[in-house]
Amino acid sequence: MEPMVDAPKPACQSAVDPPGGNTKLGDASDPCYRCRMKILLVEDNLTMQTTLQRTFQRRGIQVVTCADGTRALNRWQASLPDVVLLDLSLPGLDGLQVLAQARAAGLKTPVLILTARGTVGDRILGLNTGADDYLPKPFDLDELEARVRALARRSAAQPDADGDTAPEFNGLRCDAESCAVYFRGEPLELAPRENALLRAVLAKAGHAVAKERLSELVFPGEAQVQSDAIEVVAYRLRKKLAHTGVQLVTLRGLGYLLKAAS
Repeated sequence: MEPMVDAPKPACQSAVDPPGGNTKLGDASDPCYRCRMKILLVEDNLTMQTTLQRTFQRRGIQVVTCADGTRALNRWQASLPDVVLLDLSLPGLDGLQVLAQARAAGLKTPVLILTARGTVGDRILGLNTGADDYLPKPFDLDELEARVRALARRSAAQPDADGDTAPEFNGLRCDAESCAVYFRGEPLELAPRENALLRAVLAKAGHAVAKERLSELVFPGEAQVQSDAIEVVAYRLRKKLAHTGVQLVTLRGLGYLLKAAS
């Protein structure tokens, strides 16, 4: 039996954080978190891909698609999704090869495997390769969404490997409770959007964060955002980081990253 698409559920009434609000970046307790969630769907069956993409989008979840195993890793690194839905039977690289390479590259995004390979051995192999969940085809779309949301919640609430949920880089540190950013113990005076941008790149210090992803985090839920809006925020943030020895660097075609000044 093929999965059935049910009636779309209403999206959040407002996906914009209130001015001066205390909602944390990527906080799964935020009732509008689901409106900002992004998934990467790696599926070569175009009928299945289209069905899932439309269903998730109607439920307020952004979907980035890829149908080729050889391109999946690049799409993964560029889009920085909250959850990856990964088919195993892919052209180019097999899904398990994609997963193994992603984990070797340090990508910790939760992965849910969607596949017709439903034996116990297949599930064990997928989980041992680095998957977080496994759902054999055919499946129910409501169950799939529930599993995706559960993975996103667990990922957002999970501390880093060292047990510290507060990102830190070269004297910069984000307080996990207040979301304020400190430099060597002194708070930086940042506007809310500057704070959101710095927290996003600080969480991925040393790695590029795509401009598209940053726009979603800095301007959550805003449909009409000018293409250069994130550049204006980045320009202002650079001025406030000038004394820290940390630079916000633009990588053309890739995004922004934090690095220590040379």
